[in-house]
Amino acid sequence: MTFRVYNALSRTKEPFQSLEPGVVRMYNCGPTVYKRQHIGNFRSFVFADLLRRWLEYLGYEVRQVMNITDVGHILDDEEEGEDKIEAEARETGRDPWKISREETEVFLADAAELGILEPMVRPKATEHIPEMIEMVKGLIDKGHAYRKGDNVYFDVTTFERYGRLSGNKVEDLDAGARVAVNAEKRNPADFALWKSDPRHIMKWDTEFGPDGFPGWHIECSAMARKHLGDRIDIHTGGEDNVFPHHECEIAQSECFTGQPFANYWLHTKFLQVDGGKMSKSLGNVYTIDDVKARGYTPRQLRYALLRGHYRQPLNFTWDILQEVATALEGLDDLVARLRRAAEGESGAADEPRAGMEFVQAAQAEFEAGMNEDLNVPRALAALFGLRSHALEGHFGRESATAALEFLGRANGVLGILDLEERTLDAAVEALIAERQAARAAKDFAKSDELRDRLAAMGVELQDSADGVTWRLK
Repeated sequence: MTFRVYNALSRTKEPFQSLEPGVVRMYNCGPTVYKRQHIGNFRSFVFADLLRRWLEYLGYEVRQVMNITDVGHILDDEEEGEDKIEAEARETGRDPWKISREETEVFLADAAELGILEPMVRPKATEHIPEMIEMVKGLIDKGHAYRKGDNVYFDVTTFERYGRLSGNKVEDLDAGARVAVNAEKRNPADFALWKSDPRHIMKWDTEFGPDGFPGWHIECSAMARKHLGDRIDIHTGGEDNVFPHHECEIAQSECFTGQPFANYWLHTKFLQVDGGKMSKSLGNVYTIDDVKARGYTPRQLRYALLRGHYRQPLNFTWDILQEVATALEGLDDLVARLRRAAEGESGAADEPRAGMEFVQAAQAEFEAGMNEDLNVPRALAALFGLRSHALEGHFGRESATAALEFLGRANGVLGILDLEERTLDAAVEALIAERQAARAAKDFAKSDELRDRLAAMGVELQDSADGVTWRLK
């Protein structure tokens, strides 16, 4: 199987080949922990999880690193705005160190609810200041950075490939900059590696002064190098990371090491809400708690975030989430039907291997979709194709068992199926049997009463020509 990905650096789909056979070194831009992460943030994080899972499906050992940006940082001049963590601290009166600790815990809990696997390491920026200083000093020594007072800037004119990822040209950036935007800089497009400000709460005493803190870009370069080495295979993030963040990462990392930084760059498009941007003023910046308050589950939200291609904008509405819930019910029904067929119950084909060709075709289509730049819609269509055959009773015992095994592997990638085999206690089974007896006796009032009692206990019954089936709500 050949895995092809769209590489933002070359702007083409390329066959994936790791630097070291059988091993993938991958860095994913993680959250800035100043507020609860919203569902738009999680589209990027869920995608990184999907990519890691697919690489493991292909047999790679994935050394995945996703950082935690837990120190406030300022970009540069017209693009910088306020430091998010510091601004939150001043607005709420809370200690910024406490904010970052607490929001990190909330993020990790939310990620776990969404089924995001733990990476090899989640480095925190505050724990990698020495590595950042090492890179800043090295860039100065190599002539790629310069110090102005207690501030240090990267000189973009020293890196000829600056702008290759984003398509921006240094001369265009200079021409578009405001006049006298920062008198300290040699060039308007130069970016900060290290800043100093006595008013800043989160700061470190270094050779650059007592009131220093890192620029955003140097944080990720230092953490990636610390945990993955000078060269990595894959770097991911949201489309908003392309410029300036990832562009600056490339420049400073490659100038420091003298080697290419990352071979493949993958970026997710934004999640839209109601067809537009998320906005506090519109009241549509939703968190996982908002989703659960509406009666939906993290599993349903994960499906909603995965269901589209990562390089296409994805819309979120409550109606769409209801459609997702219905789609997952269909996949749950597929699992239940296959399980009954595998056990030789009603609905199974007489020939044990009947329908095996449908299982093989579904697996081939699933893998073809995922290998073509992680085309999840195509992969999901393969699963729903299996359900169509299950509804028509095409599977025998052996083919149903094979289908369940395939679904287990597919779920190792998607993380959206409920494959847990559930049992009922004797009292509930007795109520189901009593209801069936009432139906057979045409005592529909009693039958309905028992159905309602079971529903209140979280057991949903589904009647069909083949009998009654149940699922836990």
